[in-house]
This record gives sequence, structure tokens and C-alpha cells, in this order.
Amino acid sequence: MGDHPTQLERTEPAVTEVISARWKRWVFGRNPRTTLLRILALTLTTAIVFRVILLPIRVTGQSMMPNYHDGRVNFINTFSYLRKRPQRGDVVAVLTSQGEILLKRIVGLPGERVSFREGQVHINGELLEEPYTRSRIFARYRGVQLGPAEYFVAGDNRPITAMVVVNSGKILGKVVF
Repeated sequence: MGDHPTQLERTEPAVTEVISARWKRWVFGRNPRTTLLRILALTLTTAIVFRVILLPIRVTGQSMMPNYHDGRVNFINTFSYLRKRPQRGDVVAVLTSQGEILLKRIVGLPGERVSFREGQVHINGELLEEPYTRSRIFARYRGVQLGPAEYFVAGDNRPITAMVVVNSGKILGKVVF
């Protein structure tokens, strides 16, 4: 009996080898070169998506309250307006002349007249229903006639937000989440 290994002694190294082989296959795949190519392709795709198509933007400030909170990260789809034009109510990223990116809501569309009466927005003389904002405008704003490629944008927290006219080329894309 002393010369022959027991059944338990014979199987122990085999179990360890099987576990090791499975671990290596799970980490490196059946072909390590193919796995490396897959990792490189995934890394490149991720870099393209999050640097070109979906831009992350962190909300700073309270101009978009109550819908977008300070510190929250959202993603901007830069391809959202390749085939269609921005619509009223879209939340978009706008590039300022100082190079800042602001999160604002589209209020006025090209060719419209935007005016303010009694703290509310009027488009071409008609009251604009805005369910996304609960606050009124306290300051007095002169009306503005938008050009063929201009949009009027504002934050949802109207008493403290900047309201500006932007050229369509300054709209980077639409917030997706």
C-alpha cells in the first residue's frame, strides 16, 4: 500500500490544473492574440463613443433646477441633430463664446418672436405653456425676433438663469440622459 498513491492523491493535482486552465481561458480566451485584439477594439470604440458621440457634461449651478440638479452628469448626443432640427423643449448643450458648455432648454425657434409679459414667455404673441418650469421671470426682458438660424434658450429656473439667442452652430447636441 505504501507504493501506490491513493485515489485522492491522484486527483488533487488534476483538479488544480483544470481550475488553472479554466481561469487562464476565461481571462485570455482560447487565443490570447484574438483576445488582445478584442480588448483594443473595445477600448477604441469606447473612446470614440465617449469623446465624439456621447459627451459627458456635469451640471454646475442651479439654472436648470428642478429638472437637472447641480453635480449630476448627463450625456449629450452630438449626432442628434444631423437629420432633424432642434425642437422647442429640447434640453441642449450650448457652446458659449468663452468656450463654456451650458445646459439650456430651447424656448424659441428660428423666425419666431419671443417676448415676455407678466413673467411668462410668449411666442409670436401666444402664451407658451411650460410644464418643465414652475418659476416666473422677475426681470424685464425686451422681445427678440429670431433669425433663420437662431434659437432662444433658457434654463428652467427662470429667476436666476441666463436667457440668450444662439446660432444653430453653437448647439452641440441634445441631452439623452
